[in-house]
Amino acid sequence: MPKSQFINPSDVRKAGEVTFQPIPVNQYNKTIREELKSKNFTTEELKKIYHDMVVIREFETMLHLVKTTGGYSGVEYNNPGPAHLSAGQEAAAVGMAYTLTVDDFIFGSHRSHGEILAKGLRAIETLDPKELEKIMNEFWDGATLNVAKKAYKSNDTKELGIRFLLYGALAEIFARTTGFNKGLGGSMHTFFTPFGIYPNNAIVGGSGTIAVGAALYKKVNRKPGLVVANIGDASMARGPVWEGITFAAMDQFKQLWADDMKGGLPVIINIMDNQYGMGGQTAGETMGFDVAARIGAGVNPEQMHAERVDGYNPLAVIETYRRKKELIEKKEGPILVDILTYRFSGHSPSDSSSYRTSEEIKAWEEQDCIISYGKQLIEAGVATQADLDSTWNEVKEIMLDTFKLAINDELSPIMDLHKNPDLLETMMFSNQSIDSMSDAKPDVNHPMNENPRVQQIAKKERSTVDKDGNPVSKMKQFQLRDGIFEAIVDRFYKDASLIAYGEENRDWGGAFAVYRGLTEALPYHRLFNSPIAEAAIIGTSIGYAMCGGRVIPEIMYCDFLGCCGDEIFNQLPKWQAMSGNILKMPVVVRVSVGSKYGAQHSQDWTSLTAHIPGLKVCFPVTPYDAKGLMNSALQGTDPVVFFESQRIYEIGEQFHKGGVPEGYYEIPFGEPDIKREGKDVTILTIGATLYRALDAAKILEEKYGMSAEVIDARSLVPFNYEKVLASVKKTGRIVISSDATARGSFLNDLARNVTDLAFDDLDAPPAVLGSRDWITPAYELEYAFFPQAESFIDIINEKLIPLKGHIAKYNFTNAEQIRRSKLGV
Repeated sequence: MPKSQFINPSDVRKAGEVTFQPIPVNQYNKTIREELKSKNFTTEELKKIYHDMVVIREFETMLHLVKTTGGYSGVEYNNPGPAHLSAGQEAAAVGMAYTLTVDDFIFGSHRSHGEILAKGLRAIETLDPKELEKIMNEFWDGATLNVAKKAYKSNDTKELGIRFLLYGALAEIFARTTGFNKGLGGSMHTFFTPFGIYPNNAIVGGSGTIAVGAALYKKVNRKPGLVVANIGDASMARGPVWEGITFAAMDQFKQLWADDMKGGLPVIINIMDNQYGMGGQTAGETMGFDVAARIGAGVNPEQMHAERVDGYNPLAVIETYRRKKELIEKKEGPILVDILTYRFSGHSPSDSSSYRTSEEIKAWEEQDCIISYGKQLIEAGVATQADLDSTWNEVKEIMLDTFKLAINDELSPIMDLHKNPDLLETMMFSNQSIDSMSDAKPDVNHPMNENPRVQQIAKKERSTVDKDGNPVSKMKQFQLRDGIFEAIVDRFYKDASLIAYGEENRDWGGAFAVYRGLTEALPYHRLFNSPIAEAAIIGTSIGYAMCGGRVIPEIMYCDFLGCCGDEIFNQLPKWQAMSGNILKMPVVVRVSVGSKYGAQHSQDWTSLTAHIPGLKVCFPVTPYDAKGLMNSALQGTDPVVFFESQRIYEIGEQFHKGGVPEGYYEIPFGEPDIKREGKDVTILTIGATLYRALDAAKILEEKYGMSAEVIDARSLVPFNYEKVLASVKKTGRIVISSDATARGSFLNDLARNVTDLAFDDLDAPPAVLGSRDWITPAYELEYAFFPQAESFIDIINEKLIPLKGHIAKYNFTNAEQIRRSKLGV
């Protein structure tokens, strides 16, 4: 909603029609002789293309034989893991990679061995030998290289590079610690960033958003190169892929971003169109397109420069990529390339191809891209059959050497979790502290002290009471939203890589005014509105972070986490560990938890995120805690889900002596905080329930003479139990509460652990007080849904200690608990 763009009804209401340009399909028709005459290739380059296709085919053949026969070339080995092979698609992979440099990044799918090898082989070919040697020697301190070169006696660095690539990839597939990712990624997640090979993805279409985020990183941080998202034709049905394309094609890149930032994203959506998604045939069965390139026509006026190319001819793919790279260099992305190809193998080794005929497979095998390209080389006088046979023999010899090394338990050990059972836990978080992910000077519109919001906050009282202890009016108080803003604006002026985006983030100032003032401070490329596309919001942030940036994506309502479930639960938490901790993930996901908005906008889903290993989760509910925890989140390199309550954005600081400090400070994750001291009962809260617990503590003291100690969890993951256990040792009783529905919640996890850890100190089992297992009702009925002050009194009376003369308002009896469980409510 930029005010600079006026939507004129007189213009948009005019009659007209939307027209489309023809989409090229398999237009390449040159011969090898013509390419040589035009000096587009040398004879050595043409032979190298053949060599690289053979390497990929033999690598895939080796894996297929291991999976189906238990060995390769007479050497036995059993590997029960997955293998999604791409035999038949070699020309598509080699053609895609041929024009790329190490500055160009590729992302892939679960069927990406060919793309990995093609990009790696091209990187080895184009890198200076000294730089290549440096990369190999420094990677894992030479551990991978030292094994790879054991079967190689020559001094040819590039030949050694090929062995290094094949060994690193195969050792990873076989879960060896000498693999590219210490064996933690495996077959579907192998990658090697020094060659520009970024994560492949077991989730169909998973790279469709992540690769777009990588392109965003290159654009915002002025990095060279482009990004290729290698995804299959069947993935075009997936929401995240569409969301990624929509994000990549946003008009603002060309219309609102200024100066050198103006122009489209440097990303190519590369469809490896092998015509099947597992067993479903796309064109003709599960999709409505006859040609996948058709999709580009509906995205933007440029139709994404969409084109279908014959992926059985590597030269056709190379010619297409040369043209598309020119468009990227002119900032005319995004691009859509539909590479027609075919896989001979099934979806996996267990696939009997019952969904297609043997006649169809045979017809494609008769036009095998390697055989047909080899014939063209012979016809053009570039190579003889003996040359081609020699290539095959050399590749098979290298592959057998590599295979033997990769299955050697002494040279290529598997991570020993018997000997070191805690080793994998060291990979879950990086736990680093970094002021800035960039050495560049941050792009800002004015000095921070000139910002109107900063100036306004400077005039506020940073506590609910003034220096004399007198109450401060709400309008003059430093609020929770101010604490979050203060941490974020500070980091924007420190870290040039930091960007923030989400729905209505810019001119509106965010849905709850946290970002008010940032619009004036930051250019468009650092703070902008995204499409209403939660999967793209989180997915692109993952790609942005794994390439070296720091990002704050915002999910406007907690309930919308369901719209980006795969990205939050299956992508964001896992890439650090799956990379062997090579990748860092400095992503702080801001999520608001609401009330007043009914069943689809008022849910507390903190438990869902806490359940997923690899995410740090916090929920500050005071201005002091909000600023300190946001500072810690933005100083770290791990993914954080940062929950905020819509109920209390305006609340002032009433706990920290002296109020919220003006300067920088951090609060470590995992440390709960005692907000009220007491001796008779402990109340542990998560989120805004803290304030109702404090009201309950006041009632307990005034009406029943009980002293309640109230502890604010602040963080869910990590969580230090020591302070809670010390409190329970003193009180003997504990209530654990939040606005999350109780069934299956993190509250129960806390209760179980307190029971285990403080069993001898408890006078009664921990009482869990969450919301009812209902839909969230309208605001007028929330009193019966969310925990109230009276709820605490009632559950203490029923579960922990009888309160003299108390008449319960809410029913927490055992009989009622059994009744509700029977009904599932």
